[in-house]
Amino acid sequence: MGNAASRVPVAWRLPVLLAGGLALIAGLYAGLLLLAVPMPAPVGSLERVHGPVMVFGFAGTLIGLERAVALGARWALLGPACSGAGAIVLIIDGPGPIGYGLMMLAATILLVVYRSLWQRQPGIALLAQVAGAFAWYASTLLLLAGFTVAETVPWLAVFVIATIAGERLELAHVGLRAANAPQLLLAALLVLVAGATATTVSPAAGGHLFGFGLLAVTGWLAVFDVARRTVHATGLPRYIAIGLLAGYAWLALAGLLWAGGGTVLDGPRYDAVLHAVFLGFTMSMIFVHAPVILPAVLRRPLPYHRLLYVPLAVLHVSLLVRIGAGDGLGAEPVWRWAGVVNVAAVVGFAGCAAGLSLTRGRASRRPAPALS
Repeated sequence: MGNAASRVPVAWRLPVLLAGGLALIAGLYAGLLLLAVPMPAPVGSLERVHGPVMVFGFAGTLIGLERAVALGARWALLGPACSGAGAIVLIIDGPGPIGYGLMMLAATILLVVYRSLWQRQPGIALLAQVAGAFAWYASTLLLLAGFTVAETVPWLAVFVIATIAGERLELAHVGLRAANAPQLLLAALLVLVAGATATTVSPAAGGHLFGFGLLAVTGWLAVFDVARRTVHATGLPRYIAIGLLAGYAWLALAGLLWAGGGTVLDGPRYDAVLHAVFLGFTMSMIFVHAPVILPAVLRRPLPYHRLLYVPLAVLHVSLLVRIGAGDGLGAEPVWRWAGVVNVAAVVGFAGCAAGLSLTRGRASRRPAPALS
């Protein structure tokens, strides 16, 4: 990706990344408001756009930026720029056609980016990521049509799950022992997309199908991902593997809750499935892939350090308390403060990453000692 990345100036990437960072901060603030933490509430309807701002404004902007750098085309930055701008509009004005329209445009541009990447190297791994971008487009289409965020959650989930599964297939391809493994992932994703479609048409029955599709994708990841082998390694490979496997466990829990209970739009089970997917799985993926992806995007090192295990552990332990005691046992104070610790884990990881990157950046600029 080196030559392609050089065609997209770093100075062009920084405003896009800053917009994604702003979406993360606003999304975390909205999460605290939803947890009923006593703090100043903004004038807009920030709580109502918590999901789209976090999933599309933050994660979508990061994914779009990484894909634009991989393609090496400056026009591709329009996609993450639109998702970042859409998040800012939603933060200021609340849910509305301008913010969601910008996010739909971002999904459309991402699909065009994937078309260009397909012309270079077609394959099932890229097709899985196309399914994720289509789910992003479908989500915004439904939001513009008047569906609530809760009703579009399966499509938001397909976006992150299909995208990450496709990227894991790319990495695992050389080590796959079963020749039909890519086809098996494609079949699992087809069930997942069919389930998301069914939840839109018939929520009662569609939720069960979506859950089975989610379990199928999780099963594929658990069997074929190289994390099963690299977890026995050391350093960064082990850190990545631990975060991946923990994320897959949360994805399996969400699949069981959807498959067994069907669609749910509020209450403790809704909180459990929502945060199992978007905190336990998605945020864990971001934590462990940051040392690989951020240097490629920003051309600044983010070295692995054992300190990175701290926010990762805090994230998963606090989420276990939130879902197990808070949602499962109905202990509202536990649920609330475990949620606050969830937010602290994300902020803590951002602080660790920034500190390690700045420290390593200064060290790399020091002149080498003279040889005696």
